[in-house]
Amino acid sequence: MSSEQAASADDRPPVSTQTPRRRGWLIFLRDVVVIIVVALLVSFLVKTFFVRSFYIPSASMNQTLLENDRILVDEITPHFGGYSRGDVIVFRDPGGWLPPDPQPPRAPVIEAVDWVLSLVGLSAPDSDEHLIKRVVGVAGDHVVCCNALGQITVNGVPIDETPYLNLPPGKTAPDSRTFDVVVPADSFWVLGDNRDNSRDSRWNQEQPGKGFVPGGNVVGRAFLITWPFDRFGLIDFHHEVFAGVPAPASAP
Repeated sequence: MSSEQAASADDRPPVSTQTPRRRGWLIFLRDVVVIIVVALLVSFLVKTFFVRSFYIPSASMNQTLLENDRILVDEITPHFGGYSRGDVIVFRDPGGWLPPDPQPPRAPVIEAVDWVLSLVGLSAPDSDEHLIKRVVGVAGDHVVCCNALGQITVNGVPIDETPYLNLPPGKTAPDSRTFDVVVPADSFWVLGDNRDNSRDSRWNQEQPGKGFVPGGNVVGRAFLITWPFDRFGLIDFHHEVFAGVPAPASAP
């Protein structure tokens, strides 16, 4: 190598290793942000159109569902097949079912965190604004309480609800609150499995909706317990209980 070439090589600026390294970190951070945004977007879309997470705030569905259970609610399938007797549904208050419950204001940071967690199903901030019950009567059904054995009849057929009713030892039927109703179109008659501790259709017959749940108020069908983990599993609809019930004599 000539002296001129050596001098030229010595004049070259040193190659920096910092720029590629810094750029690599920026690309990594960008990818992480993109993954998080996509995950939140997918979770939001799933929650909005397919499933939602709720927690159980009361004992009205014991022993099928216990207080503080977390559940998933199917929002899409019922729109294709409708709801059946025995389904466990989540619905918005038809009016007057829930007592007023003013919530104290929360810090904006807590609200923001709760909102983000709700997108991914780790929080269900509006659970207290909804109810969950079992469908006993669908549109057109004639539902009556009770016969001589304390059983509900649907379209004239007595229903043996013992597979899901929460009854104290030695008791064969819940405390009765009489009713004799025909379910209107696109509506449901719903009762809690913990019948002696459930403010359901029976107790709301004096409300403007007369105890019926309009189809438009239904969020979806609860199908899975997700927490606590030792209770993880599908929710039993006990459709066999209603297998002998005939179709309504006439559609409303």
